[in-house]
Amino acid sequence: MAKTKVGVVTHYFDKIGVAVLKVTQGTVRVGDTIQIGEDEQGFSQVVDSMQVDHASVSTAKKGDEVGLKVSQPAKHHENVYKA
Repeated sequence: MAKTKVGVVTHYFDKIGVAVLKVTQGTVRVGDTIQIGEDEQGFSQVVDSMQVDHASVSTAKKGDEVGLKVSQPAKHHENVYKA
């Protein structure tokens, strides 16, 4: 399955399980499957919701920073890919 880098994790809030994704190319939409980290160490999940300044959004484009609820801890500077 081909994957495309869409951004990078800029912060992770461990108490609430939220990663901040800076979109560097393309778009990310609710319902997309993303992979955080590389193949062996990373994990995949479906984007259930995204927020900007506590407001829900359905699409994030290049330059946006969005908060994503994640199923596993994410590390600062990890690459994010879209399948």
